[in-house]
Amino acid sequence: MATLSFKKIGILGMAAAVPKNTIDNYTYTEFFPAADVKGIVDKVGIKERRFAPEGMCASDLCFAAAEQLIHDLKINKEEIDLLVFVSQTPDYRMPATSITLQHRLGLGKHTAAFDISLGCSAFIYGLSIVYGLMQSGGFRKALLLDGETRSKIYSPKDRKTAFLFGDGGVAAIIEQNEKFGESFFSLNSDGSLADLIKIDAGGYRNPSSAESLNEKVVDEHGNVRNDEQGYMNGADVFNFVLKEIPKNFKSVLQQSNNTNESIDFNIFHQANDYMNNYLAKKLKLETAKVPSCIAQFGNTSSVSIPLTIVSQLQNKLEGTKKLMLCGFGVGMSWATAQITLVDCKISNVVEI
Repeated sequence: MATLSFKKIGILGMAAAVPKNTIDNYTYTEFFPAADVKGIVDKVGIKERRFAPEGMCASDLCFAAAEQLIHDLKINKEEIDLLVFVSQTPDYRMPATSITLQHRLGLGKHTAAFDISLGCSAFIYGLSIVYGLMQSGGFRKALLLDGETRSKIYSPKDRKTAFLFGDGGVAAIIEQNEKFGESFFSLNSDGSLADLIKIDAGGYRNPSSAESLNEKVVDEHGNVRNDEQGYMNGADVFNFVLKEIPKNFKSVLQQSNNTNESIDFNIFHQANDYMNNYLAKKLKLETAKVPSCIAQFGNTSSVSIPLTIVSQLQNKLEGTKKLMLCGFGVGMSWATAQITLVDCKISNVVEI
């Protein structure tokens, strides 16, 4: 277990952007009977999702969120020395999307910019990397962008994933300031479970081909997808979460010398209602301290933790608040952090 701690680094403000295009999960019935759809939606708790239209990318959502946040915080763009873009749905294979965003946002050429490709734990990983670079003392302000258009990579004909994923983008400004105190991170991975959530083709191991784009029936239940669409073994993912996440959560709580009572909010990756309710119960967390946005936005992968903060905690972060963040998923990869927010500015969610 990689455990890290940082001092006097924190989030100054956060913003989020989502597509205007809203999907009512209960009416997402083109390929499945309405009764089956209702049962699935009731179980996972995802009533609505946002789908990016053709031509809209994760970078567009992050750009909108960043522009809103920079405006609301009255940030001088010349003070932003670092831009990190987190996504597994980038604009191109190359160049890195972070560098195109540096230019699009009008940031100076002095800005260091790079991408991180990781799944549902990636916001916490990205935060830890930015915190570490900031602590080196060479940066004034950092812009962490996290965006996903997961609706584009899952088959609407596969009931295991068709009702889960949505799109969104978030932005966070990070700076050095004594008021933030100390933060704590735990970063973990288990590549032996890589096949639990995966896209088999379209990369360099198995390049795109006519065959990889052919739809096929993939199981005895009649689910259909091609090899360039994602799949998930939900039962094994659930078992993984139950095995690894509670103990990791508790270890960071202990590392940071906190208890459940001293934490103001606990934000989990928004995988599905059933899983998160189980985790909250197992960890004996107060329901009021476990905000959720899954009903409105679905599973937005790495975006889900910061999107929950922006959409659910906008008027609840005055003063000093201690947060536990916990992300887990594709890889398999998981990460937990205890961070402190001090008068964190939360912008309105932008629709584009």
